[in-house]
Parts: sequence; structure tokens; C-alpha cells
Amino acid sequence: MRTASVEFVVVIYLIYLSGDSVPEDSFYVVSSLPQLFCCLEVLELILFSACSPFNMKEDQVVLEEPGFQDEEESLFQDIDLLQKHGINVADIKKLKSVGICTIKGIQMTTRRALCNVKGLSEAKVDKIKEAANKLIEPGFLTAFEYSEKRKMVFHITTGSQEFDKLLGGGIESMAITEAFGEFRTGKTQLSHTLCVTAQLPGAGGYSGGKIIFIDTENTFRPDRLRDIADRFNVDHDAVLDNVLYARAYTSEHQMELLDYVAAKFHEEAGIFKLLIIDSIMALFRVDFSGRGELAERQQKLAQMLSRLQKISEEYNVAVFVTNQMTADPGATMTFQADPKKPIGGHILAHASTTRISLRKGRGELRIAKIYDSPEMPENEATFAITAGGIGDAKE
Repeated sequence: MRTASVEFVVVIYLIYLSGDSVPEDSFYVVSSLPQLFCCLEVLELILFSACSPFNMKEDQVVLEEPGFQDEEESLFQDIDLLQKHGINVADIKKLKSVGICTIKGIQMTTRRALCNVKGLSEAKVDKIKEAANKLIEPGFLTAFEYSEKRKMVFHITTGSQEFDKLLGGGIESMAITEAFGEFRTGKTQLSHTLCVTAQLPGAGGYSGGKIIFIDTENTFRPDRLRDIADRFNVDHDAVLDNVLYARAYTSEHQMELLDYVAAKFHEEAGIFKLLIIDSIMALFRVDFSGRGELAERQQKLAQMLSRLQKISEEYNVAVFVTNQMTADPGATMTFQADPKKPIGGHILAHASTTRISLRKGRGELRIAKIYDSPEMPENEATFAITAGGIGDAKE
């Protein structure tokens, strides 16, 4: 017989973990009560660690609960949590097929819209809504609580310090930022610059991330990203790999792409930081013509902008859209200095969180002006278009 010791117990446990059989002479007796208590404590720790999922063998891995538990590491509750409340997997797949992948996404969608999903009856929709309300609090927050929640918001630099100062730090997440102006005012150049700067670590603990670029005018140029990457001393291939590109051909296609965007943001939670649409109105201008189709166009536009706003809040991403200008025939009657205005009407004006007006300056200089913002005062900043993208104007 052998006297037990702490070291001996640990050796036996290591042999057990390695998969070998325990030696026949491993049985032992203890010689004193203190030694017994010590051995029991070690065995208790061994049993606890053996039950831990972190120490299980590959064939013993337990699948994690659907959803996310840590609020700091996750932005949302996964829609798979509905299974615990009686919603079957088939219905959850139907919701995912239309880009609804989170509990908050259900809360953001009307019953009427859910009923339009193929295979979902009114009874099923009511059951889904009821289950979602159990998982998320539909009540009010105090201003202080909402202020704490807003600490998740980050800003993406534009590449120009003066421009960033104008915007209060850069392009804001959980919001739609619209830049409008005539041709050659820097809208597309700003979009390309953001494709690179969004990948770089920034102020306030911003870690950088991936970008989705929806191109409606065929103006996206990967070679331009390489030039901008040289300015920031980052690898060309790495920059291009982190930009997901899609070419939209119709306004309907543009809307359908948002379903894919939502699914991608859900699939790689916290990885994507920016969604760019250049430009938001180009395809609507083509698909809807004349005053006879204006009401339908604005309704479709409102639905798209509502979806964009929900995506930005749901996944904590920044949404940057560019917009075109149109001549305003009535401006000459009111003696306005600038007879041009951004297209999209009041629908786009109200949906955009921050609106930036861009106009030409001397040479490569451009002037940005806060046209509308909930927190930033109306002001102007001058920036330059350089070989390395958007930068500060040289005195």
C-alpha cells in the first residue's frame, strides 16, 4: 500500500486526461486526517475542472447556447433564442431569409411586414412577437441609462482633422451620414478614403473593422484604395480583403442587398464597422420617372432608409451615403443664392442623421458644411483631395 500525497493524486489525474489506464498500484491509504482533507480538496478541484467545458476533449464539446451573454462582447440577442419559447427552427429560417437575424430585428419589424414573409401566418407572427417581447424589454430608459448605452458609439476618421472636427470626431456609428454635392465635389473620394480609414484603429478605443460598399454608379475603383493604403502604410491586399463590394443595378436590387448586409453583419458580429452606398438616389432616379411615380418612389425610398437606420442601430455600424443634386426651378423666384438642392426630398432629409453639403473650392480644395445635425452646430471646414485620399488643406 502507498501513502497518498497531493502530488500523487495530480499524477493520477494527468494519466487519466492522457487517456491511458490508471496503474494497478495506484490505490493508496492516507496516514493522517490533514492529509485526507488536503487530498479531498484536490479531488474536488479535479472534478470541477473535469466538468468544465474548457477542459473537455474534442468529442465531448458542448454546443454553446444560441445568442450572446456578454453585453460588452455582443451587440444583440440571436434570433435562435426564440426556440426556447416555442418557435420552431423552420420559422426562424424564414425570418433569417429576409434579413431578420436578431430579437431586436423582430421588434423593429411590423406585424404586417412579418405576415408578408412567405410561410408565416398571422397566428405565427403573433406568437413570434410575443416570444420576442419576453426576451427584450420594450419599456423606457432614463436619459442617464441611454447615455451609458451611447458610449458604444464610435467615430471613423475622414482622413482630414478639420473635417473630423466639423463632424465631432468623424463619421458616427448608429447613424446615417449623408454627403451631397455636385459632381467633382469629393463624394466618391470620401467614400474610398473611408474604406481605408475604417480599418485603422482610432480614438476612443476604436479597433477598426471591415466595410461593405454598395456601388450604384460604377465608380468604385480598387486601385484607388491601394493609393490611399500607401498613405497610411498598410498592406494593399489586406485593405482590399476587408472591403466587401456589391454592384446594384436597380432600386429593387439595392433593397435586396440590404437583406444580405444584415445577414453578413449578424454572421460576423462586431467585425463590420461601416456600410457605404454611393449613391443612394441614383437608381431611384432611373427606375421612377415623372410626378406620376413620385409617391411610389418616395415610399420605396422611405422603406430603404428605415431599413438602413435599423441596421445601423441593431449592429452598431456607421452608414455613409452619398447623394446627388438637382436644379430647383423655384429658387430663382425666392432669390436664393444657390438654386440647386439635394434630391430625395423631405423623406431623405428627415431620415439622415447628419447631412453634409460639399462644394468646390480652388484647385483640389473642397468645402464641407454641416447642413443638418442633431448635435453639431452649422459650420464649415476646408479639406483637400490628394493622391492619398481626403486630407487637410495646406495653407
